[in-house]
Amino acid sequence: MELKIIRHLGLGAFVGCFITMFSMVLTVILNTPGTVYFSGVDIVNAFLGAVVIGWAFSLSGLIYYKEDLAFPIQVIFQMVVGMSVLYATAVYLKWMPIESGLQPILIWILISCIICAVFWIGFYVYHYLVARDLNKKLGN
Repeated sequence: MELKIIRHLGLGAFVGCFITMFSMVLTVILNTPGTVYFSGVDIVNAFLGAVVIGWAFSLSGLIYYKEDLAFPIQVIFQMVVGMSVLYATAVYLKWMPIESGLQPILIWILISCIICAVFWIGFYVYHYLVARDLNKKLGN
Protein backbone atom coordinates (compact mmCIF):
# COMPACT_ATOMS: atom_id res chain seq x y z
CA MET A 1 0.00 0.00 0.00
CA GLU A 2 2.88 2.37 0.76
CA LEU A 3 4.19 1.93 -2.77
CA LYS A 4 0.76 2.78 -4.20
CA ILE A 5 0.62 5.95 -2.09
CA ILE A 6 4.12 7.00 -3.18
CA ARG A 7 3.24 6.28 -6.83
CA HIS A 8 0.02 8.29 -6.51
CA LEU A 9 1.86 11.19 -4.85
CA GLY A 10 4.45 11.30 -7.62
CA LEU A 11 1.90 11.05 -10.43
CA GLY A 12 -0.36 13.62 -8.79
CA ALA A 13 2.47 16.12 -8.37
CA PHE A 14 3.57 15.58 -11.97
CA VAL A 15 0.12 15.94 -13.51
CA GLY A 16 -0.75 18.91 -11.30
CA CYS A 17 2.46 20.71 -12.23
CA PHE A 18 2.04 19.85 -15.91
CA ILE A 19 -1.49 21.28 -16.04
CA THR A 20 -0.52 24.39 -14.08
CA MET A 21 2.58 25.17 -16.12
CA PHE A 22 0.69 24.46 -19.36
CA SER A 23 -2.02 26.90 -18.21
CA MET A 24 0.58 29.55 -17.42
CA VAL A 25 2.23 29.12 -20.83
CA LEU A 26 -1.18 29.27 -22.51
CA THR A 27 -1.94 32.48 -20.61
CA VAL A 28 1.21 34.07 -22.01
CA ILE A 29 0.55 32.81 -25.55
CA LEU A 30 -3.11 33.89 -25.63
CA ASN A 31 -2.26 37.35 -24.33
CA THR A 32 0.20 39.57 -26.10
CA PRO A 33 3.64 38.10 -25.32
CA GLY A 34 5.53 40.48 -23.12
CA THR A 35 2.42 41.77 -21.35
CA VAL A 36 2.06 38.87 -18.92
CA TYR A 37 4.71 38.42 -16.29
CA PHE A 38 4.94 35.89 -13.48
CA SER A 39 7.06 36.77 -10.47
CA GLY A 40 9.15 34.26 -8.58
CA VAL A 41 6.45 34.20 -5.89
CA ASP A 42 3.83 33.44 -8.58
CA ILE A 43 5.91 30.51 -9.87
CA VAL A 44 6.55 29.09 -6.39
CA ASN A 45 2.88 29.46 -5.43
CA ALA A 46 1.82 27.84 -8.71
CA PHE A 47 4.18 24.95 -8.12
CA LEU A 48 3.10 24.36 -4.51
CA GLY A 49 -0.59 24.81 -5.37
CA ALA A 50 -0.27 22.40 -8.29
CA VAL A 51 1.36 19.77 -6.08
CA VAL A 52 -1.35 20.07 -3.42
CA ILE A 53 -4.13 19.87 -6.02
CA GLY A 54 -2.44 16.95 -7.78
CA TRP A 55 -2.10 15.12 -4.48
CA ALA A 56 -5.78 15.70 -3.68
CA PHE A 57 -6.89 14.20 -6.98
CA SER A 58 -4.42 11.33 -6.93
CA LEU A 59 -4.79 10.33 -3.28
CA SER A 60 -8.57 10.48 -3.52
CA GLY A 61 -8.12 8.13 -6.49
CA LEU A 62 -7.10 5.43 -4.03
CA ILE A 63 -10.86 5.00 -3.51
CA TYR A 64 -10.89 2.90 -6.71
CA TYR A 65 -9.06 0.13 -4.82
CA LYS A 66 -12.08 -0.21 -2.54
CA GLU A 67 -14.04 -2.66 -4.64
CA ASP A 68 -17.11 -2.84 -2.40
CA LEU A 69 -18.13 0.71 -3.38
CA ALA A 70 -20.10 1.34 -6.54
CA PHE A 71 -18.09 2.92 -9.35
CA PRO A 72 -20.25 6.10 -9.55
CA ILE A 73 -19.74 6.65 -5.81
CA GLN A 74 -15.98 6.30 -6.27
CA VAL A 75 -15.99 8.84 -9.10
CA ILE A 76 -18.13 11.29 -7.14
CA PHE A 77 -15.88 10.93 -4.08
CA GLN A 78 -12.72 11.60 -6.08
CA MET A 79 -14.22 14.58 -7.90
CA VAL A 80 -15.67 16.15 -4.74
CA VAL A 81 -12.36 15.86 -2.88
CA GLY A 82 -10.23 16.95 -5.84
CA MET A 83 -12.45 19.82 -6.93
CA SER A 84 -12.86 21.07 -3.34
CA VAL A 85 -9.10 21.28 -2.92
CA LEU A 86 -8.77 22.83 -6.39
CA TYR A 87 -11.30 25.59 -5.66
CA ALA A 88 -9.97 26.27 -2.16
CA THR A 89 -6.43 26.54 -3.52
CA ALA A 90 -7.58 28.67 -6.46
CA VAL A 91 -9.31 31.13 -4.14
CA TYR A 92 -6.36 31.20 -1.71
CA LEU A 93 -3.79 31.79 -4.46
CA LYS A 94 -6.12 34.22 -6.28
CA TRP A 95 -6.28 32.10 -9.44
CA MET A 96 -10.06 32.31 -9.42
CA PRO A 97 -11.25 35.89 -10.10
CA ILE A 98 -13.72 36.10 -7.19
CA GLU A 99 -13.66 39.91 -7.15
CA SER A 100 -14.68 40.13 -10.83
CA GLY A 101 -18.27 39.00 -10.41
CA LEU A 102 -20.17 35.80 -10.98
CA GLN A 103 -19.59 35.27 -14.72
CA PRO A 104 -15.76 34.88 -14.57
CA ILE A 105 -16.13 32.53 -11.60
CA LEU A 106 -18.63 30.36 -13.48
CA ILE A 107 -16.39 30.33 -16.57
CA TRP A 108 -13.42 29.35 -14.39
CA ILE A 109 -15.42 26.55 -12.79
CA LEU A 110 -16.69 25.32 -16.18
CA ILE A 111 -13.19 25.26 -17.66
CA SER A 112 -11.77 23.46 -14.63
CA CYS A 113 -14.58 20.87 -14.79
CA ILE A 114 -13.86 20.26 -18.48
CA ILE A 115 -10.12 19.88 -17.83
CA CYS A 116 -10.77 17.50 -14.92
CA ALA A 117 -13.20 15.45 -17.02
CA VAL A 118 -10.71 15.19 -19.89
CA PHE A 119 -7.94 13.98 -17.59
CA TRP A 120 -10.28 11.59 -15.73
CA ILE A 121 -11.46 10.09 -19.03
CA GLY A 122 -7.85 9.81 -20.20
CA PHE A 123 -6.81 7.92 -17.08
CA TYR A 124 -9.93 5.74 -17.29
CA VAL A 125 -9.25 4.78 -20.90
CA TYR A 126 -5.58 4.11 -20.13
CA HIS A 127 -6.40 1.79 -17.21
CA TYR A 128 -9.19 0.13 -19.20
CA LEU A 129 -6.76 -0.66 -22.04
CA VAL A 130 -4.11 -1.96 -19.63
CA ALA A 131 -6.69 -4.24 -17.98
CA ARG A 132 -7.91 -5.44 -21.38
CA ASP A 133 -4.35 -6.27 -22.47
CA LEU A 134 -3.67 -8.11 -19.22
CA ASN A 135 -6.88 -10.12 -19.62
CA LYS A 136 -5.84 -11.06 -23.18
CA LYS A 137 -2.44 -12.25 -21.93
CA LEU A 138 -4.13 -14.31 -19.22
CA GLY A 139 -6.49 -15.83 -21.78
CA ASN A 140 -9.70 -14.42 -20.30
